[in-house]
Amino acid sequence: MQNMSSRFRNIFLLFGVVAVAIMLFNFDISYDELLENLQRAGYYLPLILVLWLFIYVINTASWYIILRSSGSLYTLSFARLFKYTVSGFAINYVTPVGLMGGEPYRIMELKPYVGVERATSSVVLYVMMHIFSHFVFWIAAVLLYVSFYQVSVEMGIILSLVTLLCLFLSAIFMKGYRNGMAKACVNIGGHIPFLKKYAIRFAENNKEKLENIDQQIALLHKQKKSTFYASLSLEFVARIVGCLEIWLILNILTSDVSFVDCILVVAFSSLMANILFFLPMQLGGREGGFALAVAGLSLSGAYGVYAALITRVRECFWIVVGLVLVKFGNKKDA
Repeated sequence: MQNMSSRFRNIFLLFGVVAVAIMLFNFDISYDELLENLQRAGYYLPLILVLWLFIYVINTASWYIILRSSGSLYTLSFARLFKYTVSGFAINYVTPVGLMGGEPYRIMELKPYVGVERATSSVVLYVMMHIFSHFVFWIAAVLLYVSFYQVSVEMGIILSLVTLLCLFLSAIFMKGYRNGMAKACVNIGGHIPFLKKYAIRFAENNKEKLENIDQQIALLHKQKKSTFYASLSLEFVARIVGCLEIWLILNILTSDVSFVDCILVVAFSSLMANILFFLPMQLGGREGGFALAVAGLSLSGAYGVYAALITRVRECFWIVVGLVLVKFGNKKDA
């Protein structure tokens, strides 16, 4: 069984280290101010870091049941899949046009255990589920806002547009679940100038493999609906649990914030960050999203800035952990 070579792991690691270094040098705050704010966070910061350990466990469980639905996992343990989950997210965080770096890494690591087709279909399915849960989360946030806040005409228009966008994208994803997405993604690449030649050649050389991958993707939705909805539910739960991070952060500053407020802050800030998905770690988009979200809930804009800062620190911590896991804890190459 041939494992991913050290050369490829070193490439992923080197890219991540460079990206982290760039991000650290581009903090819009002095290191003295950063240290002061971290001290202000006190024991809340370790709680936030541990919270994300549990969130990654939930993410891993979502991916695990997708893999289990297509057959035995043999020697692939949950702990090893957790390692690939954390490392994959770390690579995605530092990759421009998110979800473009961690997925090849996950496929290459899984290949020795379940084969390239099953590895690819499970990764594509998990990414689709992870993204799909965004739409469900945003729609749930709209319903929460309408239930707990007075809706102005302007906000009503914004919420309506968000709902329509989420429903439209959800319909596209449901079509992808029914018919598969592998061939569609390659076909999209065939229309991109710099990728066109390679995408067409790849599609021609791997036609049968792409069809098998799409069949496995469609199978989950058609015949294994319990697995489909269990995975989606876990991803949605992970997003709700993630809102505890903002609740913990804002409770450092004020006790006048409800958990519903925190869900809305996360929902609207993540919406803004994903609109600017082409930036590594959504630099600027996340901070702007937090500021707009707390302002929309009549909270001080300083709360949003502070929340964004602590969130960045947490992301940097788990990026470093993920990059370390890329290199360590691997089986020796055969």
